[in-house]
Amino acid sequence: MAANLTKRAFKYRFYPSDAQAAELSRTFGCVRKVYNLALAARTQAWARQERVDYNQTSAMLTAWKKTEELAFLNDVSSVPLQQTLRHLQSAFTHFFAKRARHPRFKSRKKSRKSAEYTASGFRFRDGRLTLAKMADPLDIVWSRPLPQGVKPSPVTVSQDSAGRWFVSMLCEDPSVKPLPATDAALGIDVGLDHLLTLSTGEKIANPRHERRDRARIAKAQRELSRKAPGDGANRARARRKIAKVHARIADRRRDLLHKLTTRLVRENQTLVIEDLAVRNMVKNHRLARAISDASWSEFRSMLEYKAAWYGREVIAVDRFFPSSRLCSDCGTVREKMPLSVRKWTCLCGAAHDRDVNAAKNLLAAGLAASVCGAGVRPQRSSPGGQSAMKQKTPRREP
Repeated sequence: MAANLTKRAFKYRFYPSDAQAAELSRTFGCVRKVYNLALAARTQAWARQERVDYNQTSAMLTAWKKTEELAFLNDVSSVPLQQTLRHLQSAFTHFFAKRARHPRFKSRKKSRKSAEYTASGFRFRDGRLTLAKMADPLDIVWSRPLPQGVKPSPVTVSQDSAGRWFVSMLCEDPSVKPLPATDAALGIDVGLDHLLTLSTGEKIANPRHERRDRARIAKAQRELSRKAPGDGANRARARRKIAKVHARIADRRRDLLHKLTTRLVRENQTLVIEDLAVRNMVKNHRLARAISDASWSEFRSMLEYKAAWYGREVIAVDRFFPSSRLCSDCGTVREKMPLSVRKWTCLCGAAHDRDVNAAKNLLAAGLAASVCGAGVRPQRSSPGGQSAMKQKTPRREP
């Protein structure tokens, strides 16, 4: 029964002592060093038309520890070092399967500082977590309880660019179960004027978190620009000040998206969204900042994994489907509709709000595609053609 439980990551902030912070900083450096050494070895072997796998890099790690130059690798726990080799193996697996690009070397200044400990690298007793090579447990702020009776594994410790320390614990959560089925279905249209427009007519305002703190970011960046490149401590302090502003923006954005997606998944059985190519859309330099602030990709990601948790369905309609130009009453498609047009009236007399109409069309198209297999590609003739949600299975003659 336990094998069917959903695994969730519980992330907490903690405040390390000076000794713990120094130990973790050493560990982060060693993890980065081992990853880069193994990546270089595998890349050089590939140039010689040889294959190097995890087992061979693990043997290399043992040899590196015995050298005078890399003897410092023995000063930290071996568990995170082995884990980074496993992560590199996974990166190459995804690369060879053409799911990701070639692994890149980790940078001391830009790469994420983190270390992963499996069960043999930490002790968790009575709600206290103690990592290998440490005498005292971490001072964790338990903002929410872990599921009762479970033991976390693995545990990931990280430090963000703002200097904050976090520990993430992966646990089996018995409280995550499919919700009771419901007939409710919802179309969701994302936007910039309003973050979400629902097929019910409800509009959720776009808080524009980044715009609210834009002046604070600009001031902090001006202070950084006045610091000389060689002024190490002052420049690092100024850079951390900018990172704190960005961290605050990201935290508020993530909090809102979690609340919205949880509410939508709990209330609806089927959720229909548009399959947007956000990566291409942010190439428009006029809208890139606003689109990034809206975080449409993160919204979709949250919606999909929570739907999988709770037995809901998410349907993505083709991005070329003319949801805004299609009349949800008669199925007529307008030839053109600039972004400045927010309300329009169809030839059939139906008056539409652009975003609400789009959400209704997405819902109908998604349901048609899932129930009767109708396509949701854009129509080629207009007016007079039928949209996907208007299509019906033709009756066979006897």
